[in-house]
Amino acid sequence: MTQPPPNAFPPPAGPPPAGGGFVPPTGPPYAPPAQYAPPAYAGPPGYPPPMHPPYPGFVPPALAPNGQPLASFADRLLAWLIDTAVATLLGMVLFLPVFIWLWFRMFREMTTVNPDGTAYQPDPATMMTDFFLPILLAEAGLVVVMLVFYWLYHVEYARRTGQTLGKKAMKIRIIPVDPSAPLTRGALGKRYLVEFVAGSLVPFANYVDGFWQLWDKPWQQCLHDKFAGTVVVKVAP
Repeated sequence: MTQPPPNAFPPPAGPPPAGGGFVPPTGPPYAPPAQYAPPAYAGPPGYPPPMHPPYPGFVPPALAPNGQPLASFADRLLAWLIDTAVATLLGMVLFLPVFIWLWFRMFREMTTVNPDGTAYQPDPATMMTDFFLPILLAEAGLVVVMLVFYWLYHVEYARRTGQTLGKKAMKIRIIPVDPSAPLTRGALGKRYLVEFVAGSLVPFANYVDGFWQLWDKPWQQCLHDKFAGTVVVKVAP
């Protein structure tokens, strides 16, 4: 007699079906295991985070009226430092030749020897008119030239995209508070008057203007922003 294999299961209980074979086992239907779902990708910096419930203590970023995130104090400070370095380099290029010419003129007078062999002592009034007065005039001329440069750089150049070289490097931009309004020469001119003209004439005005952003609500504006009706936003990389 042929023996069944040792691992064979016994047929299920109950009458066999009419066509022969075995009755399928009874029980709940087979359910496949749950599929693994990877966590959602957060996306590159500068883009909105994935939708998820905020955790305790979460503070949403401050937004401009058009919905873009506002530029941080650090971004604006670094952009200002870059723009100041550009202006300083221009000032050095313009003022250095005048300073070298005045220095050589003073050095020549200080090393002049009288006919009797004694050192030449210039008259104080002559020193004032020949050396100090030209320096004062050169500095005043440099201030005027720099103000003209600031207008061309911070108004005419920035009007095209709302950015200077420093703002482009830090990926921030000037926009009007009203999202439907264009960025005009008049608005940038108001910023220029407060930031550079008033800042040059009024003591400590630059510090008050720049630090005003730290406590201003709701759009973190400096004083020149409030006067011009503008905000500075972060742009996507």
